[in-house]
Amino acid sequence: VQLQASGGGLVQAGGSLRLSCAASGRAFRNYSTGWFRQAPGKEREFVASISWSGGHSYADSVEDRFTISRDNAKNTVSLQMTRMKPEDTAVYYCTAQLTSLRYSDSQAWGYWGQGTQVTVSS
Repeated sequence: VQLQASGGGLVQAGGSLRLSCAASGRAFRNYSTGWFRQAPGKEREFVASISWSGGHSYADSVEDRFTISRDNAKNTVSLQMTRMKPEDTAVYYCTAQLTSLRYSDSQAWGYWGQGTQVTVSS
């Protein structure tokens, strides 16, 4: 599975941005998929995940602001980000193939995209 993230950019605080991740391979539709982010000098952190059937989880810091969704017919996963804050600034990575129940652990994911930069100005 290859993952290609897009949609990053510069947005003002309070604004919105939508990230997309396109996946190759039919196996993608059977995988959980998710988003992580990494700010400069910080560890990669979990943002959101969605199972093959649509069940989702969110980090506390983005709950009620971000929404993850997927389209299995198109092999895509999206992250709609609203009411954005400067602390959301990071490189965002899409991921797929959860190999354990520890979905918030980056080590539990098998495939990674190349990342897309999101910058939120204050």
